[in-house]
Amino acid sequence: MNDIIKNIETAQLKQEVSEFHVGDTVKVYAKVKEGNRERTQVFEGVVLKRQNGGARETFTVRKSSGGVGVEKTWPLHSPIVEKIEVVRLGKVRRAKLTYLRQRTGKAAKVKELVK
Repeated sequence: MNDIIKNIETAQLKQEVSEFHVGDTVKVYAKVKEGNRERTQVFEGVVLKRQNGGARETFTVRKSSGGVGVEKTWPLHSPIVEKIEVVRLGKVRRAKLTYLRQRTGKAAKVKELVK
């Protein structure tokens, strides 16, 4: 039974997924349907967390829009997500950056990783 589920899930994985980590600033290009039209909307923010693995893997991105914090969670292998573009690499020491929710302005920034 477990092998059957694994085979189905591996068939649903995307072939190429861009590499990003928690703390990185990313642009998520997502398909949005409005009536019978379909367009691409860009959501740029800091990756707060990545959860699970395989076909069920999700990631959460947070941005400040008009002084209000907005978080969105997407399935990584969803056909709605067209591509993920890394804008800058973040230097963090945690797996989940939930503490950024209480911070505003410059305090909500993540240090940049210089290579």
